Amino acid sequence: MNLLIRILITAVLVVIIAHFMPGVSVDTFTTSLIVAVVLGLLNIFIKPILILFTLPITIVTFGLFLLVINALIILLCTKIVGGFHVASFWTAVFFSIILSISQSILFKNPKDK
Repeated sequence: MNLLIRILITAVLVVIIAHFMPGVSVDTFTTSLIVAVVLGLLNIFIKPILILFTLPITIVTFGLFLLVINALIILLCTKIVGGFHVASFWTAVFFSIILSISQSILFKNPKDK
């Protein structure tokens, strides 16, 4: 049940961010649900492999290279999901930053202070 709520919240965030951010478009709410699921799967299976291969660069940049990896995951998601489009690499970087901050705020456990 918790996973379904997280997917729904992520889908709503994708729609909201796409509405306010130029260069990002989502056709329907169903498309944003698919984007949320695909992003989750890419973050589970592909992102750890990318982090492992780019570990030296990530260490040298003090973790800032993870922003590049997040943007690549977003761009890969645009190739997989029809109806979801991100205009450029930098738009994907800003989209991933806004989505990550929004998710961390909304998924914050009230017991953690």
